[in-house]
Amino acid sequence: MAGKLYLVPTPIGNLGDISRRAAEVLESADFLAAEDTRVTVKLLNHLGLKKPMAAYHRHNCETAGPAILRRLEAGESCALVTDAGTPAISDPGEDLVALCAAAGVAVEAIPGPCALTVALSVSGLPTGRFTFEGFLPLNKKNRRARLEGLAEEERTMVFYEAPHKLRATLDDLAAVFGPERPLAVCRELTKLHEEVLRLTIGEAVEHYAAQEPRGEFVLVAGGRPAQAAAPDGDGALARAEQLRRDGLPLKAAAAQAAEEFGAKRRALYNELLRREEE
Repeated sequence: MAGKLYLVPTPIGNLGDISRRAAEVLESADFLAAEDTRVTVKLLNHLGLKKPMAAYHRHNCETAGPAILRRLEAGESCALVTDAGTPAISDPGEDLVALCAAAGVAVEAIPGPCALTVALSVSGLPTGRFTFEGFLPLNKKNRRARLEGLAEEERTMVFYEAPHKLRATLDDLAAVFGPERPLAVCRELTKLHEEVLRLTIGEAVEHYAAQEPRGEFVLVAGGRPAQAAAPDGDGALARAEQLRRDGLPLKAAAAQAAEEFGAKRRALYNELLRREEE
């Protein structure tokens, strides 16, 4: 009988955020698949655990994934962990989950820490609808193209970013979204030097031009403001003509129709006058 793959979220900074259930799964699993075993051993030491580990990360997932799958199919259980946060979220763990799903191996996700949701909840920006974009491309041309594809996005957008790329990303955000767009810059979440700045993109560019970015960042950008519906010019004109037939003076008919349809009164008056003079 095949084993099971457990997706176990690990603290994004504060080791106290590990849940009792997550700790129990780590203890009971036959082995751990870890992004960096040196990082994971610190968590295991915190929990007083010793477990066999296999490395699984973006540089070896093509070979490590099938090897882990074979062990699962042989009946072992595996707890997949990243250095911080929830496995398979902007993480090669998604490939391992896909392998297991295709092979019919059970996968169980344990709820827990995720920088995405922590940053979104503290951002002060709308959270009812959002899009998660993960890490933007390293290449400037590709990064700009990705952002331009989001130029009309009205939902709140969440990005992960490394400190050495932050300034370039902020410059591109300002160029594509405009400097006045609201932004929450979340740094070192749950750690000793946690910081959340709520400002505009332009202000963030200025802030980090004068200050060296340090730590891991999550950027939460406001979406494009919803555009007001375009005035119904044809509908307003038809309404003004109807009011004229009902006996209303031209100026009053234009004013009332413009108010009802959100049209420009002067333009509507001129068009109505032009038609009546024809």
